[in-house]
This record gives sequence, structure tokens and C-alpha cells, in this order.
Amino acid sequence: MKIIIDEFIESLKARQASPNTLASYERDIVQFSNYFESQDKKIFNLTKDDMQEYINHLIAEGKSNSTISRSTASIKALYRYLVNKKLAEENIAENVEAPKVNRKEPMILTSAEIEKLLEQPDLSELKGQRDKAMLEILYATGIRVTELISLRVEDVNLNNGYIKVKKKNSERHIPLGNLALRCLKDYMNKVRPLLIRTEDEKTLFINTNGQKMTRQGYWKILKQYKEQAKIDKDITPHTIRHSFAVHMLQNGAEIKTVQELLGHTDVASTMMYTQMLNLDIKDDYMKNHPRA
Repeated sequence: MKIIIDEFIESLKARQASPNTLASYERDIVQFSNYFESQDKKIFNLTKDDMQEYINHLIAEGKSNSTISRSTASIKALYRYLVNKKLAEENIAENVEAPKVNRKEPMILTSAEIEKLLEQPDLSELKGQRDKAMLEILYATGIRVTELISLRVEDVNLNNGYIKVKKKNSERHIPLGNLALRCLKDYMNKVRPLLIRTEDEKTLFINTNGQKMTRQGYWKILKQYKEQAKIDKDITPHTIRHSFAVHMLQNGAEIKTVQELLGHTDVASTMMYTQMLNLDIKDDYMKNHPRA
């Protein structure tokens, strides 16, 4: 069974799935396979009833709706692969009843809170200048934190004022505002040369050990500045991305422009932010209309 799972994971690698996605798929599928192997059942011969039984088992184990939904998606992808390879007759995860995931409304910072956050880095320190550049770029572009820490020196065009963000087989060119561009120039010219340990290092943002910044490392930095700014919200790097999108739309940007900047393939993902704007309008109406 392990061979089949390994082959499936390799097929995902060939499609350039991210390391996080690969780890999630493998974990979900191994748990699924182990559950039925304990009953002397092979995954090639399972039915939709077996799949429903497994979902009921996850519910009984107290797994969250989002975990069950993700696990179902992983198993569905596996069976797509098995059916295609003629190793299974049907995709048993199609149309099964999984608990609905209640999508959390994303946390948004106000413009004032963003300003507070951006003021926190100590510009008298190398680390502070680096952090300032990273924060300004996140808010100026709305890119994901993974995209931010994956930027390389060659992805920056200081003369024309944009960064190049690569994703699988596509890339997008995102303009930088004047302040973000100035902070990035200062970082690249005055700070980065002092942080790198070797000229061979091409990653744009470097930690104090001279190595590529990690997601966890950046999350800790953001948490520190959030506490310094006394912002009473649960901020993650994605919070800045959400705030970028909402603030752009509030200031009159076209939905298509925001979609392209965020790198959403489906405009429906971007439309979520317009619904949040409508909620803001309703809240404002209820607070201020004399007969509301």
C-alpha cells in the first residue's frame, strides 16, 4: 500500500504541489489507509459506505469540520488517481456527506492599525530596517508571506519599481508604492550586504543568521510588533493581505485589479472582500441613520 501512496504523492510533486500540500495529503491518506488496514480491508475495494463510515469515525474522534473536509479532499484526489490508473472502479469520496465548514470571516486591520504596525520597527537597527521593508512590501502588494520570503534578488526591479512573484508556471509583476520602494532600496543597498554570509546567497530577505527567513520566523516578528503596537486583534501575515484587499476596494480599485494583484485564479475568491465592504456599509447605516 505504501508504494501506491508514494506514487500518488510523486504525481502531485510532478504537478508542483507545495511542500505543505504534499505533507497534508500524505498524512490524511496514511491515516485513511491505516484505519481500513486495521479491519483487513484494502483501499482498492472500498465502497461509498466505507467512506461514509470513515467520515463518521473522524466526527466521533472529535476532528474539526475543516480537518474532515481537507481529509475528504485528499482522499478524493487519491481515488481520482486510482481510477485513472484502473486500480479502483469508482471515486468513493465523490458526493459523500461531509460536515460543512463554516468559513471564518478574515480579520481586517483598519488603516490606523496598519499605520501603527508599520511604525514599530526600530530603524536604528539592521533588523528593524529589514522588518520595515518586509512589512511595507506586504501591505503595498498584498502578497502571501510564502511569496514574500521566497523572493530572490533577481525578482526585484528597483528602476521600474516592481517585484516579480512566481507561482508554479506563472508569474505576476506587482508595482511598489513610493514608501515601500524606498524602504526596499535602503534594505538592499545598506542592510542586506551586512546580513548575508556569502555572495552566493540570492534570497532577498535574510534572517540574523544569514539564512533565508522562514514562515515561522516571520510570524514571530509580526507577533512582536503587534504586541508593541497594542493591537487587540489576532494578527497573522495573511491579515495584512486581507487588509490590503479591503483597503484597495474601499479606495475605489476595480475588483479585476485586486484579483490580479492577489494572484487569484477565480474572481469568486476576490469577491469575498466586496461582501465584507457591504457589511461595513450596513454597520455604518445601522449606527448612523436616525430611523435604522
